[in-house]
Amino acid sequence: MSKFFQKNETILFLILLLLLVFLSFYNPQFYSIQNINSILRSSSTVMIVAFGMTILLTSGEVDLSVGALLSFVTVIVMDVINISGSLFLGFFSVFIFCFLIGLINGLVRTVLNVNSLIGTLAMMLILQGSVYIYSMAAIYNTHLIPAFTFIGQGFVYNVPMPVIIMLVILPIFVFLLNYTRYGRYFTAIGSNPFSSNLSGINNNRYKLIGFIITSLLVGIAGIILASLMDTGQQGSAKGFELIVIAAVLLGGTSFKGGSGTILGTILGILILKVIDNGIILMSIPQEFQLVVPGVILILAVYFDTLRKEKNG
Repeated sequence: MSKFFQKNETILFLILLLLLVFLSFYNPQFYSIQNINSILRSSSTVMIVAFGMTILLTSGEVDLSVGALLSFVTVIVMDVINISGSLFLGFFSVFIFCFLIGLINGLVRTVLNVNSLIGTLAMMLILQGSVYIYSMAAIYNTHLIPAFTFIGQGFVYNVPMPVIIMLVILPIFVFLLNYTRYGRYFTAIGSNPFSSNLSGINNNRYKLIGFIITSLLVGIAGIILASLMDTGQQGSAKGFELIVIAAVLLGGTSFKGGSGTILGTILGILILKVIDNGIILMSIPQEFQLVVPGVILILAVYFDTLRKEKNG
């Protein structure tokens, strides 16, 4: 068992490879350019948010409000751009809103000392209700600005624009988590908050930063999603938080904090998205797209518990 956990990313890569081989034999259309682009595009928004969630979980915290926030962002960005005709104002409104939500989540955890599982669950419910107070109906694109549509639907040399945005963000978080003292701080806080505090690390400050970073990344993903759908919809990200957390945990990040890798997160997301795509290609009811992450979430937490017991 210990060998499995020491080679988690290798195992994930092999699982992904087996899935790719199986689906290519089952349906040759799996390797069509259109299908590959569909997988990569849908994976990109999850990856962008998952980069922040990896840091947050590594520090021993979690954010269940990302799905509700993502839906709210699609509504805000579409509404503001429709009214103002300005991409800048639309994006600025999104990032201010996301910053405030991340700040509130962080303060609830660090100042009020409410467990992040409970605090962000409460925020999820608040956002789910508030978005309908903001707008009772979906907000459609009436501004027709080509640059906005290009963000979610455009291509650069046959590569979907959401993938390019994700690839621009990716090295920032790889560098942050693996090659800076701040990345080590997040790991130290999740591993042993008492020791990290004695070492002079301000635990609450970095946890607060983690919540804000995650919410801002949701803002980027929400803009992409609104552009892709060409509308702002209140329930457009149902179950999104489950997929993100399941993928991050599958990638080897510990639910109890202290360990996490961006590469593992990417592999976890690709596995879930390839499974999603396989469900569609095999004509399996699409409800299983939420069943699979739920099962994986249970297994990931279980194996993480075994690993902690083994190491400790």
